[in-house]
Amino acid sequence: MFSQSIVVLSLLAAPLVCAQTVYMAGDSTMARNGGGSGSDGWGQYLGQYLTIPVVNNAVAGRSSRSYTEEGRFTTIINTVKNGDYVVIEFGHNDGTANPDNGRQVAVGDGYDTTATVTAANGTKILVHTFPYYIQNAVTSLKAKGAIPIVSSQTPSNDWSGGAIVAGPRFVGYAQTAASRTGVTYVNHYGYVANSFNKLGQSTTSTFFPVDHTHFTPAGANVVAQSFVRGLLCGTDSLKSKVNSAGQAVPNGCI
Repeated sequence: MFSQSIVVLSLLAAPLVCAQTVYMAGDSTMARNGGGSGSDGWGQYLGQYLTIPVVNNAVAGRSSRSYTEEGRFTTIINTVKNGDYVVIEFGHNDGTANPDNGRQVAVGDGYDTTATVTAANGTKILVHTFPYYIQNAVTSLKAKGAIPIVSSQTPSNDWSGGAIVAGPRFVGYAQTAASRTGVTYVNHYGYVANSFNKLGQSTTSTFFPVDHTHFTPAGANVVAQSFVRGLLCGTDSLKSKVNSAGQAVPNGCI
Protein backbone atom coordinates (compact mmCIF):
# COMPACT_ATOMS: atom_id res chain seq x y z
CA MET A 1 0.00 0.00 0.00
CA PHE A 2 2.81 2.33 0.99
CA SER A 3 4.75 1.65 -2.21
CA GLN A 4 1.63 2.23 -4.33
CA SER A 5 1.13 5.63 -2.68
CA ILE A 6 4.70 6.59 -3.51
CA VAL A 7 4.14 5.64 -7.15
CA VAL A 8 0.95 7.71 -7.33
CA LEU A 9 2.60 10.71 -5.70
CA SER A 10 5.57 10.41 -8.04
CA LEU A 11 3.30 10.41 -11.07
CA LEU A 12 1.42 13.43 -9.80
CA ALA A 13 4.66 15.29 -9.15
CA ALA A 14 6.16 14.47 -12.56
CA PRO A 15 6.09 17.38 -15.03
CA LEU A 16 3.66 17.09 -17.89
CA VAL A 17 5.38 16.52 -21.23
CA CYS A 18 3.74 18.66 -23.88
CA ALA A 19 3.70 17.43 -27.46
CA GLN A 20 5.71 19.29 -30.02
CA THR A 21 3.85 21.48 -32.49
CA VAL A 22 4.69 22.72 -35.98
CA TYR A 23 3.86 26.40 -36.55
CA MET A 24 3.62 27.78 -40.08
CA ALA A 25 4.53 31.35 -41.07
CA GLY A 26 3.94 32.34 -44.67
CA ASP A 27 1.74 33.91 -47.30
CA SER A 28 -1.34 32.90 -49.33
CA THR A 29 0.39 29.90 -50.90
CA MET A 30 0.59 28.43 -47.39
CA ALA A 31 -2.53 29.94 -45.81
CA ARG A 32 -6.03 28.49 -45.54
CA ASN A 33 -7.99 29.48 -48.65
CA GLY A 34 -5.18 31.93 -49.27
CA GLY A 35 -5.94 32.75 -52.87
CA GLY A 36 -9.74 32.70 -52.58
CA SER A 37 -12.10 31.22 -55.21
CA GLY A 38 -11.62 27.63 -54.09
CA SER A 39 -7.85 27.78 -53.79
CA ASP A 40 -5.99 26.58 -50.73
CA GLY A 41 -2.54 26.82 -49.21
CA TRP A 42 -0.21 23.86 -48.76
CA GLY A 43 0.05 24.45 -45.01
CA GLN A 44 -3.47 23.04 -44.71
CA TYR A 45 -2.28 19.64 -45.96
CA LEU A 46 1.00 19.17 -44.12
CA GLY A 47 -0.56 17.78 -40.93
CA GLN A 48 -1.74 14.57 -42.58
CA TYR A 49 1.89 13.59 -43.14
CA LEU A 50 3.18 14.24 -39.62
CA THR A 51 2.72 12.65 -36.20
CA ILE A 52 2.55 16.02 -34.42
CA PRO A 53 0.00 18.83 -34.83
CA VAL A 54 0.34 21.71 -37.26
CA VAL A 55 -0.84 25.27 -36.56
CA ASN A 56 -1.10 27.30 -39.75
CA ASN A 57 -0.37 30.97 -39.02
CA ALA A 58 0.16 31.92 -42.67
CA VAL A 59 -1.74 34.99 -43.88
CA ALA A 60 -2.50 35.92 -47.47
CA GLY A 61 -0.68 38.89 -48.94
CA ARG A 62 2.13 38.94 -46.43
CA SER A 63 5.85 39.29 -47.00
CA SER A 64 8.79 38.82 -44.66
CA ARG A 65 8.58 42.54 -43.92
CA SER A 66 4.82 42.91 -43.38
CA TYR A 67 4.62 39.70 -41.34
CA THR A 68 7.32 41.21 -39.13
CA GLU A 69 5.89 44.72 -38.90
CA GLU A 70 2.38 43.45 -38.10
CA GLY A 71 3.78 41.57 -35.11
CA ARG A 72 2.90 38.14 -36.50
CA PHE A 73 6.38 36.73 -35.95
CA THR A 74 6.24 38.15 -32.43
CA THR A 75 3.00 36.27 -31.78
CA ILE A 76 4.61 32.98 -32.80
CA ILE A 77 7.76 33.75 -30.81
CA ASN A 78 5.63 34.38 -27.72
CA THR A 79 3.66 31.18 -28.30
CA VAL A 80 6.30 28.55 -29.05
CA LYS A 81 7.76 26.32 -26.38
CA ASN A 82 11.05 24.48 -26.31
CA GLY A 83 11.20 21.89 -29.10
CA ASP A 84 8.44 23.31 -31.29
CA TYR A 85 9.08 23.68 -35.01
CA VAL A 86 8.43 26.81 -37.07
CA VAL A 87 8.37 26.62 -40.86
CA ILE A 88 9.01 30.03 -42.44
CA GLU A 89 8.31 30.58 -46.14
CA PHE A 90 8.00 33.92 -47.92
CA GLY A 91 8.96 35.46 -51.24
CA HIS A 92 5.88 35.87 -53.42
CA ASN A 93 5.04 39.31 -52.02
CA ASP A 94 8.53 40.64 -51.22
CA GLY A 95 9.33 42.18 -54.60
CA THR A 96 9.72 45.88 -55.30
CA ALA A 97 6.71 48.19 -55.68
CA ASN A 98 6.16 51.84 -56.48
CA PRO A 99 4.61 53.35 -54.47
CA ASP A 100 5.45 51.24 -51.45
CA ASN A 101 2.81 48.60 -50.74
CA GLY A 102 3.92 47.81 -47.20
CA ARG A 103 5.40 44.50 -48.33
CA GLN A 104 8.46 45.17 -50.46
CA VAL A 105 11.95 44.66 -49.06
CA ALA A 106 15.32 46.16 -49.92
CA VAL A 107 17.02 44.49 -52.89
CA GLY A 108 20.00 42.32 -51.96
CA ASP A 109 20.94 39.74 -49.37
CA GLY A 110 23.04 41.83 -47.00
CA TYR A 111 21.81 41.87 -43.43
CA ASP A 112 22.72 45.55 -43.09
CA THR A 113 21.51 46.59 -46.53
CA THR A 114 18.62 49.06 -46.45
CA ALA A 115 16.56 51.09 -48.88
CA THR A 116 14.32 54.11 -48.59
CA VAL A 117 10.94 53.65 -50.25
CA THR A 118 8.10 56.10 -50.77
CA ALA A 119 4.50 55.47 -49.72
CA ALA A 120 1.54 56.72 -51.76
CA ASN A 121 1.22 59.72 -49.43
CA GLY A 122 4.87 60.67 -49.95
CA THR A 123 6.12 59.32 -46.63
CA LYS A 124 9.69 57.99 -46.75
CA ILE A 125 10.13 54.55 -45.17
CA LEU A 126 13.35 52.67 -44.40
CA VAL A 127 13.14 48.98 -45.26
CA HIS A 128 15.53 46.07 -44.86
CA THR A 129 16.33 42.99 -46.91
CA PHE A 130 14.55 39.64 -46.97
CA PRO A 131 17.38 37.93 -45.02
CA TYR A 132 17.24 40.67 -42.37
CA TYR A 133 13.61 39.97 -41.52
CA ILE A 134 13.98 36.18 -41.72
CA GLN A 135 17.21 36.06 -39.72
CA ASN A 136 15.77 38.22 -36.94
CA ALA A 137 12.75 35.92 -36.64
CA VAL A 138 14.93 32.80 -36.65
CA THR A 139 17.26 34.20 -34.00
CA SER A 140 14.37 35.07 -31.69
CA LEU A 141 12.72 31.67 -32.19
CA LYS A 142 15.96 29.84 -31.43
CA ALA A 143 16.28 31.87 -28.24
CA LYS A 144 12.94 30.39 -27.14
CA GLY A 145 14.18 26.87 -27.86
CA ALA A 146 12.14 26.48 -31.02
CA ILE A 147 13.49 24.79 -34.16
CA PRO A 148 13.05 27.06 -37.18
CA ILE A 149 13.06 25.70 -40.74
CA VAL A 150 13.52 28.21 -43.56
CA SER A 151 11.76 27.09 -46.72
CA SER A 152 11.99 28.70 -50.15
CA GLN A 153 8.85 29.96 -51.87
CA THR A 154 6.77 27.75 -54.13
CA PRO A 155 6.98 27.93 -57.94
CA SER A 156 4.31 29.63 -59.98
CA ASN A 157 2.82 27.99 -63.06
CA ASP A 158 5.53 29.42 -65.29
CA TRP A 159 7.25 27.15 -67.81
CA SER A 160 10.08 27.35 -70.28
CA GLY A 161 11.25 24.55 -72.54
CA GLY A 162 8.84 22.08 -70.94
CA ALA A 163 10.01 22.72 -67.36
CA ILE A 164 9.22 25.05 -64.48
CA VAL A 165 11.39 28.16 -64.76
CA ALA A 166 14.31 28.74 -62.41
CA GLY A 167 13.46 30.23 -59.05
CA PRO A 168 13.49 33.98 -58.33
CA ARG A 169 16.08 35.66 -56.12
CA PHE A 170 14.14 34.99 -52.94
CA VAL A 171 14.90 31.28 -53.25
CA GLY A 172 18.59 32.04 -52.85
CA TYR A 173 17.88 34.61 -50.17
CA ALA A 174 16.03 32.00 -48.11
CA GLN A 175 18.99 29.65 -48.33
CA THR A 176 21.33 32.46 -47.31
CA ALA A 177 19.23 33.35 -44.26
CA ALA A 178 19.14 29.70 -43.17
CA SER A 179 22.88 29.29 -43.62
CA ARG A 180 23.72 32.42 -41.63
CA THR A 181 21.55 31.36 -38.71
CA GLY A 182 22.53 27.69 -38.75
CA VAL A 183 19.06 26.28 -39.30
CA THR A 184 17.63 23.83 -41.82
CA TYR A 185 16.87 25.04 -45.32
CA VAL A 186 14.29 23.21 -47.44
CA ASN A 187 14.51 23.88 -51.15
CA HIS A 188 10.75 23.81 -51.47
CA TYR A 189 10.88 25.55 -54.82
CA GLY A 190 13.13 22.83 -56.18
CA TYR A 191 11.10 19.94 -54.79
CA VAL A 192 7.80 21.36 -56.05
CA ALA A 193 9.34 22.06 -59.45
CA ASN A 194 10.52 18.46 -59.53
CA SER A 195 6.99 17.24 -58.79
CA PHE A 196 5.40 19.55 -61.36
CA ASN A 197 7.93 18.63 -64.03
CA LYS A 198 7.20 14.94 -63.54
CA LEU A 199 3.45 15.54 -63.72
CA GLY A 200 3.86 17.69 -66.84
CA GLN A 201 2.58 21.11 -67.78
CA SER A 202 -0.95 20.04 -68.73
CA THR A 203 -1.67 18.30 -65.43
CA THR A 204 0.09 20.97 -63.37
CA SER A 205 -1.92 23.74 -65.02
CA THR A 206 -5.12 22.21 -63.63
CA PHE A 207 -3.78 23.11 -60.18
CA PHE A 208 -3.86 26.85 -61.07
CA PRO A 209 -7.41 27.72 -62.21
CA VAL A 210 -7.45 31.29 -60.85
CA ASP A 211 -3.97 32.63 -61.61
CA HIS A 212 -0.41 31.35 -61.92
CA THR A 213 0.35 31.44 -58.18
CA HIS A 214 -2.48 29.87 -56.14
CA PHE A 215 -3.35 26.19 -56.02
CA THR A 216 -6.45 24.08 -55.95
CA PRO A 217 -6.67 21.75 -52.93
CA ALA A 218 -5.22 18.96 -55.10
CA GLY A 219 -2.33 21.17 -56.11
CA ALA A 220 -1.76 22.31 -52.54
CA ASN A 221 -1.52 18.69 -51.49
CA VAL A 222 1.17 18.03 -54.11
CA VAL A 223 3.06 21.06 -52.78
CA ALA A 224 2.76 19.75 -49.20
CA GLN A 225 4.02 16.34 -50.32
CA SER A 226 6.98 18.03 -51.98
CA PHE A 227 7.87 19.76 -48.71
CA VAL A 228 7.73 16.42 -46.92
CA ARG A 229 10.02 14.94 -49.56
CA GLY A 230 12.41 17.80 -48.88
CA LEU A 231 12.35 16.92 -45.17
CA LEU A 232 12.98 13.24 -45.86
CA CYS A 233 15.95 14.07 -48.07
CA GLY A 234 17.44 16.40 -45.47
CA THR A 235 18.77 16.17 -41.94
CA ASP A 236 16.29 18.18 -39.88
CA SER A 237 14.84 16.39 -36.86
CA LEU A 238 11.31 17.07 -38.14
CA LYS A 239 11.84 14.15 -40.55
CA SER A 240 11.51 11.86 -37.53
CA LYS A 241 7.92 13.12 -37.16
CA VAL A 242 6.91 12.09 -40.69
CA ASN A 243 4.27 9.34 -40.52
CA SER A 244 3.74 6.38 -42.84
CA ALA A 245 1.68 8.46 -45.28
CA GLY A 246 4.51 10.98 -45.41
CA GLN A 247 7.09 8.29 -45.94
CA ALA A 248 5.16 7.25 -49.05
CA VAL A 249 5.05 10.66 -50.78
CA PRO A 250 6.23 10.40 -54.40
CA ASN A 251 9.44 11.48 -56.12
CA GLY A 252 13.00 11.34 -54.88
CA CYS A 253 15.72 13.65 -53.69
CA ILE A 254 17.07 16.44 -55.85
